[in-house]
Amino acid sequence: MIFLLVTLAFYLSATATLASMGYLAIAAWNLARFPRPLAPTGGLRQAVTILKPLCGIDFGAYENLRSFCRQDYSALQIIFGVKDADDPVIEIVRRLIREFPEKDIALVIADQIVGANLKVSNLANMYGVAKHDLLIIADSDIRVGPNYVSQVAASFADPAVGVVTCLYKAKSAGGLISTLASMSINEWFLPSALTAIALQGPRFCFGSTMAARRKVVDGIGGFAKLATYIADDHMLGLLTMQLGYKIHLSSYVVENVVHEPSLSSLFAHELRWARTIRSIQPRGHAFSFTMYGLTLAIITAALAMPVIGINPAVLGILAVAFALRCVIHYIARTRLKLSESSVPWLIPMRDLLSFAIWATSVFGSRVVWKGWTMSIGSKGQLTAKGLPNL
Repeated sequence: MIFLLVTLAFYLSATATLASMGYLAIAAWNLARFPRPLAPTGGLRQAVTILKPLCGIDFGAYENLRSFCRQDYSALQIIFGVKDADDPVIEIVRRLIREFPEKDIALVIADQIVGANLKVSNLANMYGVAKHDLLIIADSDIRVGPNYVSQVAASFADPAVGVVTCLYKAKSAGGLISTLASMSINEWFLPSALTAIALQGPRFCFGSTMAARRKVVDGIGGFAKLATYIADDHMLGLLTMQLGYKIHLSSYVVENVVHEPSLSSLFAHELRWARTIRSIQPRGHAFSFTMYGLTLAIITAALAMPVIGINPAVLGILAVAFALRCVIHYIARTRLKLSESSVPWLIPMRDLLSFAIWATSVFGSRVVWKGWTMSIGSKGQLTAKGLPNL
């Protein structure tokens, strides 16, 4: 009986591995074609307000925030928002205000909470200060070049576009754990996102950049409409399409400087992502195991030992799976112009860790976000105890 179960598991694992190898090849192809050449940005420039919700000091916070102040764009307002008047990031914002007196920079400190998603509550508090009809929302840990705003704003030349979003690449701050974290973004998130977009078009946004027309934000019911969801970027895209507008994926790729101090912090961070995906796209989450072809090949090889022994076909599958992961690893470095050295020997460790996080995410709904422990509902809605004003 045990032998029959092991045999069945072997054939199921082998089938899953073959399917995964096909998916990895498609993902590598989509990554190789990205990013497209950036579109020219000439012509009339619309005034833009950047909303930067902040909470605490991220690694490289000064450089990250300063990059938004160095935009080659004249009609620009930048609003930094924090909830806590004692937040240490406030001093960095005030330093930037002193450094760029010619820029229209505002700091909003407000503790009003409209939902369990504190980032969105922050956005709601900033919204009343926004002067312009084009809004760009960018996460606090994102770094950009001086042409970022001009490239994003140019996409709104099409009146059918309601929201523009950007993918992001990761740059490791150094160390094994941060390198593993950056590999997940560059070699799993990006290829899988591009493959999903290739199959069904842009249907969601990324928190790295969510640029929207004011009438779209007002039309969906304001930021308060998003405040009960963990994936506010996903909901903004969904609600925008319900209004009849398109989502446009910009060719501009922003940068996330990744600093993970420990394996436990990385695991908690990526577990939150995985459980978020499971709550809003359960089928996509279920089939995302196909990105872990090397792990599946290793499992297949282990199961093959008692069934068929050491077999050239199984060894061939293992070799092809590793080769495909190496292809994605090197394509990411070339296409995304990553400055870090290639580390193909970390691929097995990275894939095994990713598979473990994916498997763990199936059990439970609790996540840790900015120090708060929360639970994610079946449709991505957040619940949290201890939040004031709720």
